[in-house]
Amino acid sequence: MPDLNVDNPREVHWGILVLPNFPILAYSGLIDALRVANTVTGLKLYKWTTVSASELRPRASCGLEVKADCVAGAAPSVDRIVVVSGVEAHEFGSATSLSWMRREQRRGAAIGAVSDGAFFLARAGLMEGYRCTLHWRVQSSFREAFPHIDCSRDLFVIDRDRFTSAGGVGSLDMMLAMMEIDHGTELAMAVAEWFMHSRYRSVRGGDRYTTGIRTGARDARVLRAVDLMEQNVEEPLSANQIAGQLGLSVDTLERVFRRETGKTTIQFYLTLRYRRAQDLLIGTSLSISEIAVASGFSNSSSFARGFKSLYGMTPRVYRNVGAKFWKIG
Repeated sequence: MPDLNVDNPREVHWGILVLPNFPILAYSGLIDALRVANTVTGLKLYKWTTVSASELRPRASCGLEVKADCVAGAAPSVDRIVVVSGVEAHEFGSATSLSWMRREQRRGAAIGAVSDGAFFLARAGLMEGYRCTLHWRVQSSFREAFPHIDCSRDLFVIDRDRFTSAGGVGSLDMMLAMMEIDHGTELAMAVAEWFMHSRYRSVRGGDRYTTGIRTGARDARVLRAVDLMEQNVEEPLSANQIAGQLGLSVDTLERVFRRETGKTTIQFYLTLRYRRAQDLLIGTSLSISEIAVASGFSNSSSFARGFKSLYGMTPRVYRNVGAKFWKIG
């Protein structure tokens, strides 16, 4: 084994709570990071217990079943709990899971979540006074449901005894950061190298990266403009205002937007607002008129007409169809 300098080599016990339709990539990122940390040091730095909310063979969103070590009602005492959840976290409830989490919190356990598991924690009152993050696809829904909670667009957030990741490979980035806190930089770098991960991404590095993935854009001016749009959906900015805040002329802004996205600034902005509406239709119980306002439309009728023109169905039909789809997924 490599001769690594490891700070504070005591064992930390993780409880990994998987909810129905959990994302397998986020789950494996957690477990494999812990496994490799033990492997590269030759020490038992971490142990983990996979806990299911109800059944011993919970099914991931891809259809794969994972064998849980126990159900929440029989879960052991741990040092940390992380909730791994898919798209149903905003409505899933489990009294035994919450009872276990609150018991462990009182005993000093740190609590966290990946993907959209922050919904589950927030509904349980476990995110009050803390910053968090979750998958970009459901951030709009989360902000509408919990406007008093500081929801960040960072890749991951570690805030005292709470930790959250936006999911996907970001769960590995979060684990590397926590390993650095636990045992020092040398271990975090060794684990990153094992996964051929060119060091973990900065806690502040998520914005540009995820915006680029979602838009296909690479020009920093376009990415900054999209950030402004996403921060001003309910009260949209004009193209002049966006250009002014970026220190660009309107002509320059339009030119780079057409080159990077194939759309004008306002066309792109309008599509972004309708996508926000899609998220709210699936992820919240807000009325159609409330969603129209939250998406920057003053008139719910014009919002519904535009939505149908773009997606081929009314917002109400989209909500019904989407709910069935996500239940399956």
